[in-house]
Amino acid sequence: MTFGWRVAYEGKTPPPGSVVRPDERLSWPRTVGLGAQHVVAMFGATFVFPLVMGLNPQLAIMMSGVATLCFLLIVKNKVPSYLGTSASFVSGVAAIRAQGGDNQDVTGAILIAGGVLLVVGVLVHLLGAQVIHAVLPPVVTGAVVLLIGFNLAPVVADTYWPQDQWIALITMLAAIGIMVGVRGFIGRIAIFVALVFGYVLSWIADQIFGRITSYDPGAGHDTTHWRVNFDQLKAAKWVGFPNKTTGSGAHQVAGWHFPEFKWAFILLVLPAVIALVAENTGHVKAVAEMTGDDLDPYMGRAIAADGFGTVVASTFGGSPTTTYAENIGVMAATRVYSTAAYYVAALVAILFGLSPKFGALVAATPGGVLGGITVVLYGMIGLLGVKIWTENRVDFGNPLNLVPIAAGVIIGIGNTSLKFTDNFSLSGIALGTIVTIVCYHGARLIAPAYLKTAGFGTGSGTAAGPAADADGPPEASGPPGGVQGQE
Repeated sequence: MTFGWRVAYEGKTPPPGSVVRPDERLSWPRTVGLGAQHVVAMFGATFVFPLVMGLNPQLAIMMSGVATLCFLLIVKNKVPSYLGTSASFVSGVAAIRAQGGDNQDVTGAILIAGGVLLVVGVLVHLLGAQVIHAVLPPVVTGAVVLLIGFNLAPVVADTYWPQDQWIALITMLAAIGIMVGVRGFIGRIAIFVALVFGYVLSWIADQIFGRITSYDPGAGHDTTHWRVNFDQLKAAKWVGFPNKTTGSGAHQVAGWHFPEFKWAFILLVLPAVIALVAENTGHVKAVAEMTGDDLDPYMGRAIAADGFGTVVASTFGGSPTTTYAENIGVMAATRVYSTAAYYVAALVAILFGLSPKFGALVAATPGGVLGGITVVLYGMIGLLGVKIWTENRVDFGNPLNLVPIAAGVIIGIGNTSLKFTDNFSLSGIALGTIVTIVCYHGARLIAPAYLKTAGFGTGSGTAAGPAADADGPPEASGPPGGVQGQE
């Protein structure tokens, strides 16, 4: 590995159709500009998802920079990618909080999941990328991604939407309109733009209509309050490390903290590992296709690096990480794959994370705005599972695909529980994922040969292509709506 990037095209803008390879760079001013583009691309989702998980967005931005530096070092600068906050853990975190877990419990469960992902990456590196396709065929990964997204519907209906239904509705419509109707880079960051729009709209509503009486998740009942409260923003410093977590229960204020570990909560987030393996695989394949390099030997390193990034981030109370398709989209648009730009982006993110004023501004995002954003995001996460099925031609006329997957999906979405003892039970995503994987492979063991033939439509292709991303556009390039995936 070397940090001595070769200067391509004399550091100037490449000719049309030309590319800048991962081990090359343009002039430093141009590289800094490209790094800034990567920061904007990852920015929206990297602070939206900590908000919906109840974690500290300032810390999440900072740790995303740290995790990206770790990722680039582990993959030896061969796979240009940015590690932002993962959406795959949102359902598991919601389940933890529904059972009384706090921030320490959340990050403890996430840390263990990151460790499992790290081990999976090491195994893939040792055994080869083909092991992913054997254990997690498209029919399984599609089901897991689908139930992760759709299991979140009650969070929107019960927590975010009731806080301000009209702001939520208008924000939702804005997000849809920007995604579908706006071309170019703005379309790619549609969720971020819609969030800013909803934020400003909420402030204007406060000035015109005054306080709102609605559900307050902190109080657990209806209260009369401002939609936008800048008290914490005014008190925050311009420069400084994120504050330490204070309080407990519903009144806990998220900051840095050390994790705590409870097996009942750990099992709730472990299914996210499957989604992360799928999206990392898809992203590496997408980058390989764009650069023309064979990156299969680095597949395991990329998965392990993502796991390591999640472990590092959650150790200090940060959010789980994953590779971001938004940034792959930036590379597809610019044809500049230089890892130097990603180092710049990581350093800029760390600097953002050193501003408590910025963190307080993000934390003041109104609940109604999050309602409008999450109703779109969660649905798109779920539908990415369907996209995996369709792109891999999974045939649900085959009972081998239909029956075990149907059972697992309904258990996951319906939040069905299986109680073992008074202190231990499996439910929702965890139980749905276990049923999907175990029953599918169990069914293959007893199924007649004709059901297992490719001609019957069991699905072809990899365990997950770019469509498997639960944290960004499902393809490196595509319709300008940008967030065709999720972020």
